[in-house]
Amino acid sequence: MPKQELFTRLQHGLHAMFALGVDHSYMHLDSFINGRRVASPASIDVISPIDGHTIVGSVATASAGQVRDALSAARTVGTFWSQIPAADRARQLIDAIEDSAAIPDHSGQLIASEMGKPAQDADGEFQFARRLAAFCAANIEGICADRVIDDDEGTLLRIVEPMGVVAAITPWNAPVILAALKVIPALMTGNTMVLKPSPLAPLAVTAFYSAIAARLPDGVLNIVNGEGETGSALVESSDVDLISFTGGPTAARAIGAAASRTIRPTVMELGGNDAAILLDDAGWGPELAERVVFGAMLTSGQVCMAIKRVYVPRERHDEFVADLVAAAGRVLRIGDPRLEGVTMGPVISADARTRLEALRQRSVDAGGTVTELGSLDESVTPGGHWVRPAIVTGLSDADELVREEQFGPILPILAYDTVDEAIERANGVEHGLASSVWSVDIPRAQTVARRLRAGFTFINCANRAGVSLRAPMGGRGVSGHGREFGDLGLSEYVQSHSINYPATARVGSAMAANRYPGA
Repeated sequence: MPKQELFTRLQHGLHAMFALGVDHSYMHLDSFINGRRVASPASIDVISPIDGHTIVGSVATASAGQVRDALSAARTVGTFWSQIPAADRARQLIDAIEDSAAIPDHSGQLIASEMGKPAQDADGEFQFARRLAAFCAANIEGICADRVIDDDEGTLLRIVEPMGVVAAITPWNAPVILAALKVIPALMTGNTMVLKPSPLAPLAVTAFYSAIAARLPDGVLNIVNGEGETGSALVESSDVDLISFTGGPTAARAIGAAASRTIRPTVMELGGNDAAILLDDAGWGPELAERVVFGAMLTSGQVCMAIKRVYVPRERHDEFVADLVAAAGRVLRIGDPRLEGVTMGPVISADARTRLEALRQRSVDAGGTVTELGSLDESVTPGGHWVRPAIVTGLSDADELVREEQFGPILPILAYDTVDEAIERANGVEHGLASSVWSVDIPRAQTVARRLRAGFTFINCANRAGVSLRAPMGGRGVSGHGREFGDLGLSEYVQSHSINYPATARVGSAMAANRYPGA
């Protein structure tokens, strides 16, 4: 099938899917390997968390052989793709993204249906991909440029090369965004890729990136779906040069073990237990409370950089709790995420709901007081994976809800007496992803932020409201390693190759064969 015809068919199918309203039709998506759709006898059903039983669609389960085919295609085209000038690669990718993002206004409906994120919110995922591509394109030549030093010491040529074939494994909670953070910088820097989305929400990401892949040379971008066996076939292959993973610690350990056997580098973002420290001059009132609510509860709290614990001056604790409850009443409307005005949908699965309900009960058993937040819309249906957002007071730092990442809409509020104490307690967990400091005195907030053990810290905001395309983000400790966003997010996908011609090696020079560097 001609390339343009294939893209047109994929684009029409994508447009039709995203034009659907609340009552959309079932869809099935195949793998996309070496420029074409590839079917499989096995498939994965995607069940909507809104009612817990509607099958939104399905994706083909890629076999180990199909994963090998995808990696082979990526390897074959790699030299050709890497030799295209960086600016031209960027232009091709931007054009493909722009064409694929030219979809109706209700593009977030599919994401809402398959993983519960409000559709109006999910619309922004596709626009994010466009903005990230533009940012990367504006910076790519500086990242990929050769550097030449020619002086009395000799001639040093430092060239920048792509890593090669990238295996990318992405999660379900922001499916298009979190894939974009891997696909765009990797491809722009000259790599090729095999992308495996989460089986919990694979539809929108598979459709969107298959349409992009159809506009690129065959094999540059391949998409395969499946459970653990598919992922294992991908990360255990010696045809992979870099593994980029966003997800949980269990899968990360397995991927790390596989990478160690093939001696392959990894980039990992593994979640966090993100502390918010409200200083005594935090600018108390409704605006502060609303920012904290959104910082904690977007996507039902299922965000790696969401606020997971809040430290409040003891003398402000009760006032802040009252403000937070009032703010949540104004801005949190729990219901069918496909409907306008709903700001919070269900959690991703029955397992997640059961886990969070049990965690909430254990918090009560530990002496915590639960206060439910927001309002329930009449669209909340029986069988859906609903978890009422709540705050919990009266816990200690030793309690599970404080000590571990909850990844859901249950937020502990904790009182502190001194700033030094708050910093020590914020740093007292294994995770080291994000944090936030809240104060009207920005230099003071920045001073506190410097003392926090985190990969990035927000000032007077949290979650995606604090994200900048230019600010590298990533974790420390069990929160992972490597960076996304900014220049460092691009640099993760390149490697340096130094070509050195020292002055002592020039014709006629008296070169000592055993000299030390710098002599």
